Amino acid sequence: MKQIASSNLLNARHGTALKTLKYGLITLLMILVASSTDGLLAQSGPWTTSKGQEERPHFTEKFDPSEFAQRRDMVYDAIGADAFAVLQGAPMPLGFQAFRQNNEFFYLSGIVSPYAYLVLDGSTRTATVYLQDRNPRREYNEGKLLSAEDADYVMELSGIDAVKRNADLPADLAAMHTSGTFTKAFTPFGPYEELGQTVSMVNRTLGDRRLDPFDSREGRHQEFQRQLREILPNLTMENLDPTIDNMRKVKSPAEVALIDRSTKLQGMAIMESMRSSEVGMKAMDMEAIARYIFWKNDVDGEAYTALTHIGPEAYMNHYYGRVRAAKDGDMLLMDYGPVYHYYTSDMARMWPVNGKFNDVQRELYTFYLEFYESILYSIKIGMTGKEIMVAAFERFDPIYDKMVFSKEIYKKAADSFLDSYRSRLESPFVGLGHGVGMAVHDVGNYMVPLEEGMIFVIEPQFRVPEEDIYVRLEDMIYAGPNGVEVLSDFVPRDIESIEKIIAEPGMLQQFRFPLE
Repeated sequence: MKQIASSNLLNARHGTALKTLKYGLITLLMILVASSTDGLLAQSGPWTTSKGQEERPHFTEKFDPSEFAQRRDMVYDAIGADAFAVLQGAPMPLGFQAFRQNNEFFYLSGIVSPYAYLVLDGSTRTATVYLQDRNPRREYNEGKLLSAEDADYVMELSGIDAVKRNADLPADLAAMHTSGTFTKAFTPFGPYEELGQTVSMVNRTLGDRRLDPFDSREGRHQEFQRQLREILPNLTMENLDPTIDNMRKVKSPAEVALIDRSTKLQGMAIMESMRSSEVGMKAMDMEAIARYIFWKNDVDGEAYTALTHIGPEAYMNHYYGRVRAAKDGDMLLMDYGPVYHYYTSDMARMWPVNGKFNDVQRELYTFYLEFYESILYSIKIGMTGKEIMVAAFERFDPIYDKMVFSKEIYKKAADSFLDSYRSRLESPFVGLGHGVGMAVHDVGNYMVPLEEGMIFVIEPQFRVPEEDIYVRLEDMIYAGPNGVEVLSDFVPRDIESIEKIIAEPGMLQQFRFPLE
């Protein structure tokens, strides 16, 4: 009996305790609700206040469709009424990578969709885009891609005259071949430019591939040309590259605006790297700063692998190492450009990691800078490269005559550097640098008199081989309606301004992450 009574007493005590806890929790909840002006009930609401699954535009907002139409009109004029042009768009990339259209296809259409084709009919002056069929599962996971089912929408967005399935293209080409209307078919003969690529570098990779005894693949552009010749055996196959290259050489105001934006982002990255300079800095530190600025400002990606060099690494001017830590007295070189909505920039600066140019650095950098700016400020619209260099030497020679070098090897290197430029004047074709636009080494012939709308860089390279010394600057130069403008002039080149920026606080000092 005593055991049963004890058990009942224990249950009663537990029941009382549970009731007390229950009433206490209810009271606490009422107090919390009453004491808050918003109250817990105010926390209720929809899962999200944003509407729609995605907000990204399905057609570029950086160009009006009429600009693409004007470009296509120039192609019609170039190929004639008895020809058509066909361009192949980019495939889906391998792995977890976002799709990006190749430059050639984007330049004439603005369409960003994988496995697309563009046919420009010179007889009717109409453009047809061929798109893949919709892949609902792909769109469910990755968002909308323009497809053949979107024909009316695509025409409304882009100004393209017609949209068809890409599976229909072989039959349509065969019908054009037998129609009797055409004698020629145009297509790009060179490799396509995708993100971070140039024609010359893609050709280099294809050349390397041919050295591999187990890799006999052609370039995608070569395979496409082979298939076109099979479908169009009686038509003359012509190269569309010279037409597109010449068009791309002269930039429109909309293109200049994108290149200027890209240039500003690159300049910001360089100046922030200057501020962050300190002994022990590595190339990866400069790249991290740049990537933060680039990606924070809506870039497509990098135009080329970063050329961020520590000390003597700069002597190998396309070196990609990221290991060396900068020592007191080292010079840094940074040349790393972003791609902003299909358009890039290209500039370079050098500075001392410790913030102060020493005597040798000041001596050789000053020599180089005087020659560099003699070229830079001799550039005028209408001048050839040869005329610009003649004017540059007229400006520089009196300065050079007064220069004194601390070592004979420095004087010898300077004389050799200048003689290499003087020897070029014996040729009527003198190149100063390279074009910049959709590619960092843009297409087009720049050994011609400077035209309004051209954007290019100069980048003389001065070396002292005995001491692994390398000096290079690079600036974005625009031949605009008001004369020549240096788009990158806001990034200082003079010693005093560079040292002043380095003295300012930088990102690396403000945000340290001690992982080791």
